[in-house]
Amino acid sequence: MIINGAYRPDGHTDRVIAELSRLLTGAGLRVETVMLRETSIEFCHNCRECTQVPGINPPPCVIDDDMNGLVERMERADGFIFAAPTNFGTATALFKRYLERLTVYGIWPWGARMPKLRKQGVVPKPALLITSCSAPAWIGRWVFHAMGELKLAARTVGATPVGRLISGQVLAPPGTALDGPTRHRVARLGQRLIKAMAT
Repeated sequence: MIINGAYRPDGHTDRVIAELSRLLTGAGLRVETVMLRETSIEFCHNCRECTQVPGINPPPCVIDDDMNGLVERMERADGFIFAAPTNFGTATALFKRYLERLTVYGIWPWGARMPKLRKQGVVPKPALLITSCSAPAWIGRWVFHAMGELKLAARTVGATPVGRLISGQVLAPPGTALDGPTRHRVARLGQRLIKAMAT
């Protein structure tokens, strides 16, 4: 399952995701792409109703939107790609709204000092983490926070990253084809995920 938190249709993130999807389907994997910009996800109310329920399976959220169905599909997925470009030094608000709603993957009874993740101790699923920024990639890696938020999403749902991509100096308008070096890096990432899914 691909979770795409990009704002712009046919922008750099969409192009990377499309290339990865092509590689994965070519290897015989079934790919489902979720465009968060086309998904109805409300803000978390921080009511903590979902966190009162024990067990490894996330319970339904009290909010009636697309997130409950999305969580059910995530539970059936064998691997993930989490993608969001960097916006103002962090992941997009689209992705962070989705990330907050992953609260259903936590257990935090009233009175407990700290929450626990439901998927702690389960066999992790493989994941790729994809982000980009207009700054050089090393700034995206060491200064910005988008990659950390993608990593948090993966850990929360019980996934372990097997590859990461930070594309730097992404300055071209939507519709611009990926350059050769980026396509090469994307191909290597795809192979890592294919290998991890086979084990």
